[in-house]
Amino acid sequence: MRYIFSCILLLSISQSIAQSTDSLSFKIGQMILIGFPGPKVDDNVLKVVREGKVGSIILFEKNVPKTNSYHQLKKILWTYQQAAPAPLFIAIDQEGGLVNRLKEKYGFPRSITAKQMGRDAKLDSVRFYSTSTATTLAGLGININFAPVVDVAVNPLNPVIVKSERSFSSNPDTVAIMANEVIQAHREHGIITVLKHFPGHGSSLADSHKGIADVTQTWTEAELTPYYTLLKQNSIDAVMSAHIVNKKLDVRGLPGTLSDSILTGILRNKIGYKGLVFSDDLQMEAITKHYSLEQTIELAILAGVDILLFCNNVPGSEERKVENIHQIITQLVKSGKIPEARINESYKRIMDWKKSLQQPKAFWMQQFQALKNENTKSEPSAASKVERLKEDVLKEKEPDKKIEESRKKKKKKKSKP
Repeated sequence: MRYIFSCILLLSISQSIAQSTDSLSFKIGQMILIGFPGPKVDDNVLKVVREGKVGSIILFEKNVPKTNSYHQLKKILWTYQQAAPAPLFIAIDQEGGLVNRLKEKYGFPRSITAKQMGRDAKLDSVRFYSTSTATTLAGLGININFAPVVDVAVNPLNPVIVKSERSFSSNPDTVAIMANEVIQAHREHGIITVLKHFPGHGSSLADSHKGIADVTQTWTEAELTPYYTLLKQNSIDAVMSAHIVNKKLDVRGLPGTLSDSILTGILRNKIGYKGLVFSDDLQMEAITKHYSLEQTIELAILAGVDILLFCNNVPGSEERKVENIHQIITQLVKSGKIPEARINESYKRIMDWKKSLQQPKAFWMQQFQALKNENTKSEPSAASKVERLKEDVLKEKEPDKKIEESRKKKKKKKSKP
């Protein structure tokens, strides 16, 4: 009798979860990403994850335990993942170089900057470091890396991308080639990569963490090249928006994250990308100094953002509670300001990816290959174009090799008696 009762209870719970995952509340929850306070499981975050009010979390260096780091962090992330009613997106910014949460001092592998990878132009080196990162993330239970940066180093004085060596190159073709190596290494280990920051942050004179970054006079269309190239190769898993202002792309002067002209008009309609879009952190001052929380959420969702980032990691910014965010979105839908169909679009994109995370690696890679084959049929020259671009980048290094060989010969002649 006790066994029958247990079975009925389990069936009731599973039915309850199934029903909740189809509810508006659950769908909204899947669109919210948050950070957590410190190097341990946070009870409030665990609660909202368990209730399905949050579908994604992000970790920063502050979340890495100082001792026995790998195993302790793995336990923290495992606890959150096990509490979630659907697979949880667990994200990190692990670009390498300055933007590097899993540092050597905690026992994690060494990384190098994107600029160094681009300067060396050695694809096997890019693959080595990217594989090292991907295997580390997979081992910890992290399934999303907010990398690679595909911003083109247009402005040498750019404070947030170029000076920080987060861009591969000032050549958009080189950026695409290097980024593709990073993406493929992550895919082999089941890690979703997120290209950033659309439509391009490499020409800005300001840092959007600290206020408006207006690129109206400095942005060039070449900054879109990596997106076109990588889409043709079926090498885009997801895209992150930028908070930059570009009045040539949006006459209203809305930041990219809040602009339907940029995210829907250019990214989806012009370039043809139909996949998952993450916002950059909505607590950056480029947003919070100019828009209320309700305005931010409404504009971002209507613009085409699928997952809203509230990382609670910007010093001095007001903490954004999940309950408030959730309630605002619910009211916007109920009032008709955001159509429920728009929520359903994002929910489908999110859940399509989450279903893939539950599949064996072979199945996951097979899906990528099938899509790649489709793209190859429609774009027969895409693969050969990429190979030519790789050759061009590597040829840039050939004169240096010849000079080096000449020096070696001269040294040998001098050393002879």
